Amino acid sequence: MLSVTILAGNPKPASRTLRVAEAVVDRLLAPGSYETRVIDLADHAASIFTWPSEEMAELTAAVAATDLLVVASPTYKASYTGLLKGFLDRYPANGLAGVVAIPVMTGGDSTHSVGLDAHLRPLLVELGASVPTRGLYFTMNRMGELADVVGAWADEASAALARISGLDAALRIPAVEGVR
Repeated sequence: MLSVTILAGNPKPASRTLRVAEAVVDRLLAPGSYETRVIDLADHAASIFTWPSEEMAELTAAVAATDLLVVASPTYKASYTGLLKGFLDRYPANGLAGVVAIPVMTGGDSTHSVGLDAHLRPLLVELGASVPTRGLYFTMNRMGELADVVGAWADEASAALARISGLDAALRIPAVEGVR
């Protein structure tokens, strides 16, 4: 069973950004083929900047152990939120090695969509995650079209994800123990 984690970096709990990330998972993956864990960082804001923190250690370990990570953030000043950055700063270099990540950003209009590829994708790659698809930038004035927008994105993304899934059998060097 595929383990999936949704990491929502909106400071508002149960946000529309979280709903978009959940729609991505629901549309991309077949029902019954995965287990989802939702980490809404708004629920953990008091602990993100506490060192050490058992709560944060457990959450960061869970994210690093997931197969598929959907990282979602609203766009703040053409980038992701400080809440998300504070959480991801807990990882060392390559702390997300072996995790397949899908970046998702939401915003008021498409003029800020550059933040997805200019800021969030490079951060995930720096942490060692594989980001094999285009991310999804979702403008909030399209909430009424959520299923259609996410569906079009998922149709394109699923083709890319399916192509890379068969690479493991053809790799010259076997996977390193402990790294997926």
